[in-house]
Amino acid sequence: MPDIGTLSTRSAFDGLLTNQGNAERPGLSVEDRCGMGLATVIARSGQEQALRARIRERHGLELPDGPRRVTAGDVAFIGTGRGKWLATGTGDQGWVEDLARDLAGLAMVTDQSDGLAVLRIGGPCVRQALAKGVPIDLHPRAFTPDDAAVTAIGQIGVTLWQIDDAPTYEIAMFRSMAGSFWHWLASSAAEFGLTVSPRPAASPGRG
Repeated sequence: MPDIGTLSTRSAFDGLLTNQGNAERPGLSVEDRCGMGLATVIARSGQEQALRARIRERHGLELPDGPRRVTAGDVAFIGTGRGKWLATGTGDQGWVEDLARDLAGLAMVTDQSDGLAVLRIGGPCVRQALAKGVPIDLHPRAFTPDDAAVTAIGQIGVTLWQIDDAPTYEIAMFRSMAGSFWHWLASSAAEFGLTVSPRPAASPGRG
């Protein structure tokens, strides 16, 4: 029997991410965000205002009403629908359990840390590459830092949010779609060049 205590996070992108095109002067950079804590948070009937008050009290955040991202330290909440959010945090074992315990009776909290894969994508040509498959306007006049969207890229359902003016985006998808998404991204980015950032050491606690 394996020692469960030695299990480590395994990325959905293991064996997939490779430099593309002109990696010496790349137009895009990609970082695997394996190890993030991820959870869906859905307000229980009649409890949304109480949930908002709890988040305000615990994290100093106002939950967004629409497709926006709010952050405080390592914690963020991204609006994904009416009364629904994607929460992101540290990959520490127990983070989602702590969140669920804190929001008990106010929201349904479902751990998505092993169900979703996230890539951080940036670089001077990132908008041009994403525009080949994203059916929303990413122009800086239309989509700005902390804007978010639940959309599709190359017919793959994703949640996308912008984290800075560079611009840099993070894109979450079902783990089972990681291979298909990478195939689309590698093809779209090849003309611009793409480099893969080294991934931090895997965090313990998840298989």
